[in-house]
Amino acid sequence: MSQLFRSACQFSRPFFTQDFLRPLIVSNAFSTSSSREIQNITVYGSGLMGAGIVQVAAQNGFKVTMVDIKESLIEKGINTIKTTLKKQFKDDENKQKEVIESTLSNIQTSIDISKGAKDADLIIEAIVENIQTKHDLFRNLDNIAPQSTIFASNTSSLPIIEIANATKRGDKFAGLHFFNPVPRMKLVEVIKTEKTSDETYESLMEVSKKMQKTPVTCKDTPGFIVNRLLVPYLMEAIRLYERGDATSKDIDTAMKLGAGMPMGPFELSDFVGLDTLKSIVDGWKEKKSVDANLVASCKVLDNLVREGILGRKSGEGFYKYPSK
Repeated sequence: MSQLFRSACQFSRPFFTQDFLRPLIVSNAFSTSSSREIQNITVYGSGLMGAGIVQVAAQNGFKVTMVDIKESLIEKGINTIKTTLKKQFKDDENKQKEVIESTLSNIQTSIDISKGAKDADLIIEAIVENIQTKHDLFRNLDNIAPQSTIFASNTSSLPIIEIANATKRGDKFAGLHFFNPVPRMKLVEVIKTEKTSDETYESLMEVSKKMQKTPVTCKDTPGFIVNRLLVPYLMEAIRLYERGDATSKDIDTAMKLGAGMPMGPFELSDFVGLDTLKSIVDGWKEKKSVDANLVASCKVLDNLVREGILGRKSGEGFYKYPSK
């Protein structure tokens, strides 16, 4: 669920570097145009989350620009979209070709941070989970994008208001939290801060529906809805294992067969990335934003991350995975 699901999809690749976010000098940066219907969307980040957001937007008729720091990363994002679309219509080659062509016709790509922002009605950020890097990006975008452009972050672990504070458009800033894999997962959390205007909120609800998603609303609280419930659940499963009360396999089996979970907590933790899980827990603990008992450290998790055993993306976590 993204940071959860989002990090799993990033597979350790940083989306943006400080060089990419160098200060930009743009004349006449702010447009005087009023709020407009969202037609043009720009997504920063072309990893699995970014590419997934680009795909569902383009597939549903939006004009989308995908921005990243290297052409090779852009190419990888486009290939991800093609692969996903092929799987959706694996039994019909003609439909595959038709949908791929129609979707890609709605997508432009760029490694120029400013190109994607100047004509955007909505900008969605899906980059590395680092507050300073997000601040650098949005601070630059704030000087480029029209005043009517809505900004949204796909973060799952950072407070939206803290990211929005890098801009002068708090009323046009909100969270738009997709879940991995984006083309399949129907949920979007729309996060409204104390500054988010009703107009911005309604626009994001409408955009989510046009992308064929089901939006839910949450205040700007740690973890929003899904991760606020999911992270403590995963941590408690690890504590159960750490105490020797049950094996990881038996816990996974119990939760799948007894609670109807599609994945057990250890399978899910490996999929998410053990470093990602630890990062979220450590962040909440540092800010004292949730009950301390929910984010108490687990030595087994700390040790695995220290040793570089991070789950599926490293080939081993609580389980071992065959190399691709």
